[in-house]
Amino acid sequence: MSRPAKALIDLNALRHNVTLANQLAPQSRTMAIIKANAYGHGAVAVARAIEDLVPAFGVACTEEALELRESGIVKPICLLEGAFSRDEIDVAARHDFWVSVVNREQLEAVLASRPASALKIWLCVDSGMHRLGIRPEELVATYGALNACDHVASGIVVATHFACADELDNDFTRQQLARFNAGMAGLSGEGNIALSLANSAALLGWPECRADWNRPGIMLYGSSPFQEPNTLADQLQPVMTLKSSVIALREVPPGETVGYGARWSARQPSRIATVAMGYGDGYPVHAPDGTPVLIKGQRCPMVGRVSMDMITVDVTSLQDVAVGDEVVLWGSGLPVNEVARRAATISYELLTRMPRRVPRVYLGADSGS
Repeated sequence: MSRPAKALIDLNALRHNVTLANQLAPQSRTMAIIKANAYGHGAVAVARAIEDLVPAFGVACTEEALELRESGIVKPICLLEGAFSRDEIDVAARHDFWVSVVNREQLEAVLASRPASALKIWLCVDSGMHRLGIRPEELVATYGALNACDHVASGIVVATHFACADELDNDFTRQQLARFNAGMAGLSGEGNIALSLANSAALLGWPECRADWNRPGIMLYGSSPFQEPNTLADQLQPVMTLKSSVIALREVPPGETVGYGARWSARQPSRIATVAMGYGDGYPVHAPDGTPVLIKGQRCPMVGRVSMDMITVDVTSLQDVAVGDEVVLWGSGLPVNEVARRAATISYELLTRMPRRVPRVYLGADSGS
């Protein structure tokens, strides 16, 4: 009998979320971001499930892109951080990877390369996040050099990334958009240039940022990028439900403690359920006492420090709890954002750090279920 911890991946929910992204900007194209193993959901399975819904995928590196190609994914794949070495440019040309140019060094590498076929380039502009990208005032010269290069394909896409799009009352997104547009003004004579601006938060919350290409990530997996309720984000369906089971029950008298460091002590006669789930399964080690889990469909507070393989839950208020009962840690009925907030982190971290020892069980779509 296998350990009960598992992550159920609802591919129908995934397709619903991708369809919502497409419907929000029907004039745009959607690049589905499936880096970091599709935010922990399994990049190959996710790509197969939505390949008919999107024209391209985005990943962080060549290794992630090659995994998709070797698994039979044929749609274009964009290397969002560009090529980390010159030999990767040749790999990109052979496998139809689109290559981002995010700094002068990558520009020079692309111009000096001799790829087997023309490169599709995404040119990243730093409009204020100050992480990757060329300065807006360098855009005209950089675009011109790429556009004049014999081995750069026509149709360069110009992109930027927003720092505060998840804060709908923060004007910095509009400031970034203004800087980006100022840089683009110098290319007004180049005809229609495809733009890519919106991540999940911008796609959901900033309609003016919906351009030729959108790059949704976290929203595809059913997690809102916002801290507050949002009409559009509230339509998302959770894709991952992290589950396990009760593996032990015990009565704890008043004054006795539970778990490492004796952090929690019983104030009354308490029934404690031990659940096969810990930080070795991706559950946040900093989750405090009171973080909710679902047992028999009801919220129960986690108590005591998270262990590598187990957590403990106060089920005193429940009737008829038994070893083997199902436990939901997040997902359907318990948003991952809520658990993340309790643990002073974000849903992105909880999802992407899900370890491989937790089996992914795919449901719906083409999973055969």
